[in-house]
Amino acid sequence: QVQLVESGGGLVQAGGSLRLSCAASGRTFSNYVEAWFRQAPGKEREFVAAINVSGSRTYYADSVRGRFTISRDNAKNTVYLQMNSLKPEDTAVYFCAAAVARPGFSIVRSSYDYWGQGTQVTVSS
Repeated sequence: QVQLVESGGGLVQAGGSLRLSCAASGRTFSNYVEAWFRQAPGKEREFVAAINVSGSRTYYADSVRGRFTISRDNAKNTVYLQMNSLKPEDTAVYFCAAAVARPGFSIVRSSYDYWGQGTQVTVSS
């Protein structure tokens, strides 16, 4: 089992920045691909970004590429999502997810084995 706990959400004005953190415990963190998803009210949960086990490769949704950066610190069992130039449409609950390492990245929710409880991000206009 892997336990994931997100933090760092909050209220920010459009154009501002936030950094989300996801602390992992349980099985060896460095064996897992990590990802961020988000879910806005009334919408499906959608993929945001993913990072491979070593942190050497990343993948982003088109809607956040160039504004968000995913990173990880395997020594601290933590994955981060740096969010810059935030827009009101980024408002959502953000979830951290983990999947057993496999080739490539998946943007499909069902590909991920473990999930955090989510942290709210609200961007005001």
